[in-house]
Amino acid sequence: MRILLLYSHPVETSFNASLHEAVLRTLRASGHEVDDCDLYAEGFQPALTRQERIDYHDPDRNQAHVADYVRRLQQAEALVLCYPVWNFGFPAMLKGFLDRVFLPGVSFRMEDGKVVPSLHNIKKMAAITHYGGTRVRAFLAGDPPRKSVKRVLRAVIKPLAPVTYLALYDMNRATDSDREAFLKKVEARMARF
Repeated sequence: MRILLLYSHPVETSFNASLHEAVLRTLRASGHEVDDCDLYAEGFQPALTRQERIDYHDPDRNQAHVADYVRRLQQAEALVLCYPVWNFGFPAMLKGFLDRVFLPGVSFRMEDGKVVPSLHNIKKMAAITHYGGTRVRAFLAGDPPRKSVKRVLRAVIKPLAPVTYLALYDMNRATDSDREAFLKKVEARMARF
C-alpha cells in the first residue's frame, strides 16, 4: 500500500521523532511503500498567502504553490499523521499543511453550494500523537485533535475507511516505561496497518 506519512515536529531528538522512526520502520518492514513527508525537514511553508486565499475556491489555480504536495496526497492509498498535540491542537506546521493542501478540488469539491468529499484514494488513516495533559483534561477541553482526525479528516477520505487514533496522554509525567510501552503499542498497530 502507498502511504503518505506526514510528520510534524521540529526537534530530531524528541519523543515524537522516536515515534516517527518507529512508524516509518514498521510500515516499511510490513511491505508498504512509504512517502515520508517530514514537513520541517522539507521546509514546508505553513502560512496561506494572500494570493492563495484569493485563489482558494478556484481549482484551476489554487494548487499552483503546493502542486507537489497535492500530487503526493492524491497518489497515496493511506495517510498516517505523526505529530505532538500543542495547546489542544495540531502544530502550526501540520495545520498549515491541511489549510494549504486540503483544497477545493483536492480533498473536496463544491456541488450546488454543498461540500462533497473527494479524497477517496485514502482507504485508511492513522494518527500517532501525544498530549502533555491527561486524557481527562483533553476530554474536558473537547479533545479537538481527536475530533479533527476522527470526524473532520475522516469526512473527506473514502467513506467508512478505518481510522486509528493512538495517543499517549500525560506526557508531562510519562516515565521511560510509559513511553516504551506506547512505542511498542504503536509498532504493533502499524505492523497490522
